[in-house]
Amino acid sequence: MQRRRFVQMMTLAGAGSLVAVEAVNAGTTKSVSWRVKGFTCVTCAVGLETMLRQQKGVKWVKATYPEAQVVIQYDPSSVTEATLKEFISELGFSVEPEDHA
Repeated sequence: MQRRRFVQMMTLAGAGSLVAVEAVNAGTTKSVSWRVKGFTCVTCAVGLETMLRQQKGVKWVKATYPEAQVVIQYDPSSVTEATLKEFISELGFSVEPEDHA
């Protein structure tokens, strides 16, 4: 059921996702890097990237399938980490902090 919702949301995103990412203003952004659980193919990573880029406050995002990772730069005055995690969860994935050991 989650995968169907994800595919539906990707379909709705359509060509609008091809809009260029706005420049990142390092003075007002935060960055977070998470491990992603639930990726089954490269399309999952590309889809997550596409959907996150459309969220208010997200300045830049890169998701990779082989590494099961997502890196997000965002404006903390517009969106919180908790909101981003919740959105990712609604798409059928889960995230956890990366191990820095």
